[in-house]
Amino acid sequence: MASKRPSFYLIISFVGLLTALIGFGKTFFVPILANTFKAPLSIHIHGAFAFAWIFLFAIQSVFIHFRKYQFHRRLGMIGLFIALGVAITMVPVGLFQVQRELNHGLAHSSLLGVITSGILFLTFVLLGIVKRNKPDYHKRFMLLATIVVLWPAWFRFRHYFPSVPHPEIWFALVLADSLIVIAWIYEKIKYGFVHPVLLYGGLFIILEQTFEVVMFDNAPWRIVAKSIYDLLA
Repeated sequence: MASKRPSFYLIISFVGLLTALIGFGKTFFVPILANTFKAPLSIHIHGAFAFAWIFLFAIQSVFIHFRKYQFHRRLGMIGLFIALGVAITMVPVGLFQVQRELNHGLAHSSLLGVITSGILFLTFVLLGIVKRNKPDYHKRFMLLATIVVLWPAWFRFRHYFPSVPHPEIWFALVLADSLIVIAWIYEKIKYGFVHPVLLYGGLFIILEQTFEVVMFDNAPWRIVAKSIYDLLA
């Protein structure tokens, strides 16, 4: 029997799906359909893993809504495999992005953000797995992991609104992290408090991404990014 009303997590999971489809519409889906998308196989593999994770989060939310807990647990077993795929394939994607930017006279700076995102995502997933027997912790860790994965999709909204200044702030920070703020407001209204996982985990994401925006491409950032590139390339 299904719950009477869709939960916040069910709603937010479909918002995530829609965000991914729209965000990557101009730069991925449309070019693929037009047979004009040119990128290494690693980009396609990473895209498959990332969308698999977003889709998995939505399907798992559907199972919980219809109280199909056994299906939820069984499908969750492949979640770690997908998460590892997302994180591992971030490395060749980051290296490809740096190489493309170097060809245009830019620096190695983008790689550092890719690596930190991968670590952050995988950390939340592992914490969610560890707390899988505590649903209130588990679902919030998985939500935070999904919000991290959605960051590139939000940032690509700048292609729809090219006149908006400072897209690294309005799309990559304000818009991307708006889901965290919405979740805080929802929990405060419904429960009277914000769960510690969502409060401190969400705050950490916001602070980390704000730090990246402030520090991006300055001298120390370039040094660290180049060191990582030299190590991985």
